[in-house]
Amino acid sequence: MNEESGSSLDPADPQAVRERGHRMLDDMFDYLETIRERPVWQPIPPSVRQAFREPLPVQPSDLAAAHAKFMEKVLPYAVGNAHPRFMGWVHGAGTAVGMLAEMLAAGLNANLGGRDQMPLEVERQIVKWMRELFGFPETASGVFVTGSSMANLVGVLVARTRALGGSSRQTGVAAGPRLVAYAASTAHGCIAQAMSIAGLGTHALRRVPVDDRHRMDVQRLARFIAADREAGLLPFLVVGTAGSVDVGAVDDLAAIAGVANREGLWFHVDGALGALAVLAADIAPVLRGIELADSIALDFHKWGQVPYDAGFVLVRESEDQLRAFASPAAYLARHARGLAAGSPWPCDLGPDLSRGFRALKTWFTLVVHGTDKLGDAISHSCRLAHYLAARVEACPQLELLAPVTLNIVCFRYRCADANRVNADIVADLHESGIAVPSTTTVDGHTAIRAALVNHRTVAADVDALVEATLALGGRRTRSPAVREAA
Repeated sequence: MNEESGSSLDPADPQAVRERGHRMLDDMFDYLETIRERPVWQPIPPSVRQAFREPLPVQPSDLAAAHAKFMEKVLPYAVGNAHPRFMGWVHGAGTAVGMLAEMLAAGLNANLGGRDQMPLEVERQIVKWMRELFGFPETASGVFVTGSSMANLVGVLVARTRALGGSSRQTGVAAGPRLVAYAASTAHGCIAQAMSIAGLGTHALRRVPVDDRHRMDVQRLARFIAADREAGLLPFLVVGTAGSVDVGAVDDLAAIAGVANREGLWFHVDGALGALAVLAADIAPVLRGIELADSIALDFHKWGQVPYDAGFVLVRESEDQLRAFASPAAYLARHARGLAAGSPWPCDLGPDLSRGFRALKTWFTLVVHGTDKLGDAISHSCRLAHYLAARVEACPQLELLAPVTLNIVCFRYRCADANRVNADIVADLHESGIAVPSTTTVDGHTAIRAALVNHRTVAADVDALVEATLALGGRRTRSPAVREAA
């Protein structure tokens, strides 16, 4: 049999691919350097969509042609979160350093499900740093996942296994007592989804009302727990929120921790948005009590500015995490020597066996930028949020709809039929390419929601949002935009 490399996918002309690779990298650096000259977002023309309705390719084609198609038909129509006036949802902006690290990880193509390899030591380094950052003990464990939706699911599953015992992985949840959990009424929808996936049902999640600062009412939490115990149910989990998805509120984590400790509940913190604010000395006190959690979900791809995706879950006691996920499968057998050494493996700590090298871009980001600089970027985002809130309160045409705790500002344009008009203003802003906020509902009002996460955003970008909102609101209500007095 001819053993020539005719079936290899390596390039026939390595120099040509190398040159094209440099061109691709230059194009992405150009994209980041000229990002302000582009619209934040623009509608996708039907012809561009149609370009990706082609049949499955059978024969090879030219790399340069594929690259050109990306540059013409993909790059200009991305979501836009690298742009400094992207303020919709909570998306990090990424960095050039993270982009380069992602390239290195792709070239290495390591599978971090397990085995004795240095990429796992990089991930374990991040785990060690997160233990130090959040004041967790040496017995804590952690694992990278896609994002905080998965990280929160891991937290629920670990809490469920601790409540029902390791045998519940074989017998299921039906054989045990009926479990109930608690979260603020404003908690992210992935918490209810996690309860569903865990087989407990969304009805087993008690939605605790919030106070006037949009924080969980801890006294109501205690009453909910007492009522469920009286009804013969088994409370097992309370989820605190560090940065709510709607207005960026932070629950009183220390008070919730006290209730959880007294009642014997697992205390999990959804810190997708706000957990990394502990890096900012002026913001960290808002998160007091997060160090008392049994588990924390967070996203490095938000305020950590790591390229997507880079979710993470930290668990106080590794034995709890191992009890929930470790598998005895024969093909995953561990040994004292060779590549199958190095137990426990990440697949013992979460649901994934095939895992990318997310830790590398996180490691590069932390090492190259340092936590002080990352913390400064977080503080800057929060200062910009308060600047935006001040501009809103100074303008008679605008109304602030919620207190600003971290980096999210919810406001609206004052007018008749305000819910419809403000939803239209947000869509107008998107289509104009000037700025991209999102919408949410605050006390029944449709709000323009600006989430200031991007490290490239400056005060002039906030000003552009305000001026465009006034102009579009005036146009929608057929009256001149009223600007605040100088």
